[in-house]
Amino acid sequence: MKGARRAAVLAALVALPLGLPPVVAGAAAEGPVFRDGEAQPVFNAADVVRESVWVRAPVDSDRDGRDDEVYTEVVRQAATDRGLKVPVVFFNSPYFSGGNDVANHDVDVELHVPDGRGGHQRRDGAALKAEADERIAAAVGPHAGPITSGRYEAYFVSRGFAVVYAESLGTGKSTGCPTSGGRNETTGSKSVVDWLNGRATARDAAGAEVEADWTTGKVAMMGVSYNGTLPNAVAATGVEGLEAIVPIAAISSWYDYYRADGAVVAPGTYQGEDTDVLAEYVYTRADQEICKPVIAELTARQDRVTGDYNAFWDERNYVKDAGRVRAAVLAVHGLSDWNVKLKHVAQWYEALKQHGVEHKIWLHQAAHTDPDTLRSAEWRRTLNRWFSHYLYGVDNGVEDEPKSTVQREDRTWVDEAEWPAPGTAKARVHPWAGGATKGALRTSAVPGRPVVESLRDDSSVLAEDLVDLPSSGNRLSYATGATSADLRFSGTARVRLAISFDRRAANVTALLVDRAPDGTSHVITRGWTDPQNRTSPDRTRPIEPGERYQVDVELEPTDYVVEAGHSVEFVLISSDYDYTLRPKPGAGLSIDLTSTVVELPVVGGTRALRRSVG
Repeated sequence: MKGARRAAVLAALVALPLGLPPVVAGAAAEGPVFRDGEAQPVFNAADVVRESVWVRAPVDSDRDGRDDEVYTEVVRQAATDRGLKVPVVFFNSPYFSGGNDVANHDVDVELHVPDGRGGHQRRDGAALKAEADERIAAAVGPHAGPITSGRYEAYFVSRGFAVVYAESLGTGKSTGCPTSGGRNETTGSKSVVDWLNGRATARDAAGAEVEADWTTGKVAMMGVSYNGTLPNAVAATGVEGLEAIVPIAAISSWYDYYRADGAVVAPGTYQGEDTDVLAEYVYTRADQEICKPVIAELTARQDRVTGDYNAFWDERNYVKDAGRVRAAVLAVHGLSDWNVKLKHVAQWYEALKQHGVEHKIWLHQAAHTDPDTLRSAEWRRTLNRWFSHYLYGVDNGVEDEPKSTVQREDRTWVDEAEWPAPGTAKARVHPWAGGATKGALRTSAVPGRPVVESLRDDSSVLAEDLVDLPSSGNRLSYATGATSADLRFSGTARVRLAISFDRRAANVTALLVDRAPDGTSHVITRGWTDPQNRTSPDRTRPIEPGERYQVDVELEPTDYVVEAGHSVEFVLISSDYDYTLRPKPGAGLSIDLTSTVVELPVVGGTRALRRSVG
């Protein structure tokens, strides 16, 4: 999540007005008004009190011997100075002061092979620190003016919610260090919720203590991307007073943002980014030296060598702590988001369901963006009702409404009881011989003796180009016939491969493709794995060339309708140019079709699949 283009995108998500009709604000309201379960715009959004404070966080992440401080700005109704107490919508971000010009890691590198002693080749710590120092080319520095959100501030303030902004540790006017989802960042964000509930202290610029005596202590957090990830992180602490969160395009486990089952994998369009690069990008506090050792530690501990899951990543895994969440979660994600991929919302949402947390999911057809950009009145209505209920206690029935809202391909919105869609079940298809050109993909398994087909890696070619080649030694492709009825996938597809390699390391990439009658293709979803992690993401085990292994590939979750007349393709490649590391071409992969199976999350299960593809 870095670079000039990313900064422009995030600035738009935070600050640009929507272009909807202006908010109608009352002249001098002294209390909130609700109609049809929604807070009404009865306050003058310009009649506000603005104050800046530094909230003390019980962590010393920059190791200067003092507790870190979180720079925080408050925007509250003037009536709060006359006794009105209001709840808070809290926006936390590392981006309010922009970002640095930082280089990504090189991805045109060979894959890791364990050495003869079973260890791993590591780089010298001093070299890692020097590299981290060098990558920060130009610091932006703390912002000069107030933090504002043209998209949401007036909307919430006029409806009786105060708005609070905070800069993440190591960014802008906050102290501490950025660590890309580390525990210190969560602690810093949580401390603002604690201050709003009287459990933490804050000071103004003169050093005088400031109390948040104007609030009810009920807080909601929301945001997009990193700004939406922080609400997940804080909610996973179980902090009291955080009543609701709206994580939009948010990370639920940082390992799944930068890795995939042992493979080093990039967020879409940001090849070579990693936790250290992102930390360097948002490192905008005035002191540009104090955090360099901390960021160098990120470079070492994130382990781009093996890609294994470890304690570093476990610290940044919020899914495992879903049982601690007290807040009601409205989880929002784009079905076309290949930056923060759909796995993040899918696994978070499933964990929340399992732990009985109040939940709703909202899936739209766009990519990495706030659904407010879709100009949907239904979105603001849902958001308003969510906060009116959970922050003001309005009995509007939002907790009893359908848990899933999905925008379909024709841009209509569909409410369903849950997600994945009710009636979804695994349905299996099997590849048949002919994958170098196009083999069949059938509901029946290949009979008889092993049938082996092979490909060679070419990491220089885009996956989408490989998909469309009529014949190729660099991919294997298998397709159903034209579907006789619409076929909907809802959830996670998996591929179980019986596979061997002619080298000790190789990428494995699986793609699910929608092929239209005119021959054009669309990649529905894809997934990656490092076969050295075939038993577990946290354990690298050597590969012996020529030996056959069972290797499972989990594809990114989806909710997608294959139209009648289209076909479904399973495509296997090795390296994925836009996502995986890119070793020199040539690694050979061979699969036994008789023991390879593709599991699809079909609404209606096997019966619906067979009815559609025969």
